[in-house]
Amino acid sequence: MKCCIFLVFLISAQAESLRYSINWPSGLSLGEATLSSQRGPAPEEGPEKGPGKALGPWQFTLEIDASVPGFAIRDHDNSAATPDLCGVNLDKSAQHGKRSSEEKLSFDQHNNTVSRETSGGGKSDIPVSSCARDALSFIQFVRSELAQGRVAPPQQVVFGSLYQVTVQYMGTQTIRLGEKKVDADRTVASIKGASSDLTVEIFFARDAARTPLMAKVPLALGTFTVELEP
Repeated sequence: MKCCIFLVFLISAQAESLRYSINWPSGLSLGEATLSSQRGPAPEEGPEKGPGKALGPWQFTLEIDASVPGFAIRDHDNSAATPDLCGVNLDKSAQHGKRSSEEKLSFDQHNNTVSRETSGGGKSDIPVSSCARDALSFIQFVRSELAQGRVAPPQQVVFGSLYQVTVQYMGTQTIRLGEKKVDADRTVASIKGASSDLTVEIFFARDAARTPLMAKVPLALGTFTVELEP
């Protein structure tokens, strides 16, 4: 559930914090998620310096606080990416019921690998494509592409494990967000991993930042929603 809900949202402005409610199919709240981004200043020297050049690297944070009867879910993820949204590192911390886990992923974009270290002492290297992205930087990339009238091409996305993600643009649709009706860009994301295969609907605002408004995630218990709070 976690990998699929959290592949669906990210932040786009220079500094932004968005809060979402995670809801049961009945509409009752399961918990909330907060997603934040911060972009560093442009380097003082180098090819990215000067008017019109890209700013500095990205920092993303995802925090989850949700629960079902007798089972709490608390996650904290930190991600760093280059100005071009290629992955640098991803630190993941999770508490699911009585089980806790931590892992660190470091991207070697030159050699097209990701090194993964877990709190239990496990280490592995994952081969990836050029400019590989973690889940957080990937969704930011999707937003930036939509803002320019394009759809992000299919690619591998790293979020602990490796996922193949394909995004399709499905046109404009009016959705209900709280008490308001909003026109949104509807996309459908196919997320395939070693042990998962989901299709998730994601709705983005038609503003300049393509703010993520809502996602619908089909799971065994029904379709859960992740909805931007006012």
